[in-house]
Amino acid sequence: MTGFATSPPGAMPPIKFDANGLVTAVVQDATSREVLMVAWMNEESLRLTLETGFATYWSRSRKELWKKGATSGCLQRVREVRADCDADTLLLLVDQTGPACHTGSTSCFFQHVPSSPPAG
Repeated sequence: MTGFATSPPGAMPPIKFDANGLVTAVVQDATSREVLMVAWMNEESLRLTLETGFATYWSRSRKELWKKGATSGCLQRVREVRADCDADTLLLLVDQTGPACHTGSTSCFFQHVPSSPPAG
């Protein structure tokens, strides 16, 4: 492939944080591949995640770092972090302890949105 910049093996790609200093993080169960949740990370939460091996995010509502499971015990042990082709979205492959969703559901994606057939 030509025209696409890639990082050397073992080097972190240049992550593109948005104007608020955040990047979207999609969290997926490393074994089942079920999408568990979506969260936000800033540079510090990404650094802590990579250093500790446990997922840490940025809470936009509380304006603070948030180690997933710190109070609930539903920790996310990070197996791998990947950046998408544009390096503006991260994928965290995790081993989830307990439910990922604050509602007690395994995944935050449990609400079905019905579709209607196209008109005409």
